[in-house]
Amino acid sequence: MKRMYFFPILLFTFFSTASLAQTSKFIGTWLGTLKVGIDLRIVFHIADDGKGGFITTADSPDQSAYGLKCDTTTIKDNQVTIDMKNLMAVFTGKLEDDSTINGVFTQQAALPLVLKKTGKVTEKNRPQTPRPPFPYRSEEVIYTSAGKSLSYGATITIPEGKGPFPAAVMITGSGPQDRDETIMGHKLFAVIADDLARKGYIILRVDDRGVGKSTGSFPEATSEDFAEDVNNSVDYLLSRKEVDKKKVGLIGHSEGGMIAPMVAAKRKDINFLVLLAAPGVRIMELMAEQNEAIARSSGVSEGTLKEIKPLFKQVVVAIMEAPDSSTAVTSVTLLTEAWAADKSKAILKELDFETAKKRSEYIVEMVRQFQSPWFRYFINFNPAQYLELLSCKVLALNGDKDIQVISGQNLPGIEAALKKSRSRTYEIKELPGMNHLFQVCKKCTINEYGELEETISPAVLEIVSDWLNKNVK
Repeated sequence: MKRMYFFPILLFTFFSTASLAQTSKFIGTWLGTLKVGIDLRIVFHIADDGKGGFITTADSPDQSAYGLKCDTTTIKDNQVTIDMKNLMAVFTGKLEDDSTINGVFTQQAALPLVLKKTGKVTEKNRPQTPRPPFPYRSEEVIYTSAGKSLSYGATITIPEGKGPFPAAVMITGSGPQDRDETIMGHKLFAVIADDLARKGYIILRVDDRGVGKSTGSFPEATSEDFAEDVNNSVDYLLSRKEVDKKKVGLIGHSEGGMIAPMVAAKRKDINFLVLLAAPGVRIMELMAEQNEAIARSSGVSEGTLKEIKPLFKQVVVAIMEAPDSSTAVTSVTLLTEAWAADKSKAILKELDFETAKKRSEYIVEMVRQFQSPWFRYFINFNPAQYLELLSCKVLALNGDKDIQVISGQNLPGIEAALKKSRSRTYEIKELPGMNHLFQVCKKCTINEYGELEETISPAVLEIVSDWLNKNVK
C-alpha cells in the first residue's frame, strides 16, 4: 500500500540584511529525490521575503502537491534548515557549492537528501489524465456527515442524457489520499471516473478525511472510521435525483477494497462492488507476503529472505502486545539483536542492518508506525468476516505482478469467502502482467509506478465497464 510523506504549511523567519549577503546563494529552486521504497521528488523554492529573511515553498511533483508553504527557513553561513512543523518534518543541509546542498530530510526517520539547483521542474507525462472539455457534467461538491461533525470535499461526474443513472462511490487505498488517488502524478480515480462517466455511470470521488477539502483528522482514524466516511458518501449519493437508487455501488482500490465490503455488509442499498487489488486474507498474512515480495523486487536474495521472514511475525506480535512504545522498542530490540547475533555480515549488509544503530533507527520507526490507531486496527483485520456477509454483486480484480497485494494469495481468499456469502453474482479475475495500479509493468517494482506513463491499462477499464454493463446497467 502506500504512504504520503509530504504536506508542509506556512510561515516566514526574519534575519538581518547582513546575513542576506552571506546567504543569497541559497535563493532559487532546489530539486532532490527521497528514496522511500519509491523515488519521491522534492522541490524547495527558497526566496527573499522582502523583510530581511527567507520564505520557502515546497513541491512534491510525484504526488501532484505544489506551492506548499513551509513554517520557517533558517539560513546561517552555509547551513539551511527548513522546518515543516505540521508534518513533524525538517530538512537540514549544507551548501557544498553554488549548485549543491547535501542534507538530511527527517520525518520520523532520517533520510539523506541531496538538492541540486535547477530551473523549471518538468512534470512527468500522464497522457490518460482527463482534460476538458468533458462530454459529461463535473461538479465540485461539499456535503456533511449526519451529525455535521465532518464535511467532505468531492467531485461528482454525471453522464449526459436523461437519468436516473447507476452510480458508485470510489474508495481510496492506505494513507491520506486526495479524491483522484494521486500517486506519483497518476490520477487513477480521475481516469476511472472519466471512463465510467462517458459510459453512463455517476461517480463520486472524495478527498479522505483531513485531506484537501475534507475535514477531520486522518492520523487518528482507523479503517472503521473510513468506512463511516463511505457511509456518509453513499447517503449523499442517494440524495441526488440523478441517481438510480437501486443501482448504487462501491469501487475500492487496495485498502479501499477492504473497506467496501465493510460498508456493503451492513447496508441493503448497495447493489455492487468493484474490488481492485483488495485484501482477501488476514492482514498479518498479507503483510508478510508483501514484505517478502517488495524485498525480492528490490534485489534482496532468496537466502536473505528466508533468514528474515520468521522475524517479521515475531516483531509484529511483540509490538501489538506491548503496553507502550518504550516497552515495544525494548522487546523488538531484544528480538532483533538475538536474530542478528548469528547472521553473516553479508546478510546484515544486504538489509542495511550492519550496525546496532541502524537497527535501532529502524525499530523506533517501525514501532511508531505499528502503534498508530490505524495500524492496530488494520493488522488484526480479516476481510473474510465481511466478504462472507455480502449479498450484492462483486467483481474482484488483481494483477499477477502486484507486489503489495499478492494476487495468488488474496484472490483465492476473496473467492473462498464469497462462496460462503449470499452473493450469487461474482467474478474473480487475475490480470497478467499488471501491477498494484493495474499498469502493464516491465520491472514491476513499486518505484516503476512513477516511471510508467500509463496510469491504468485500458484493458482494465474495459473489463470493469463490461462487467457493470452486463450485471448492473
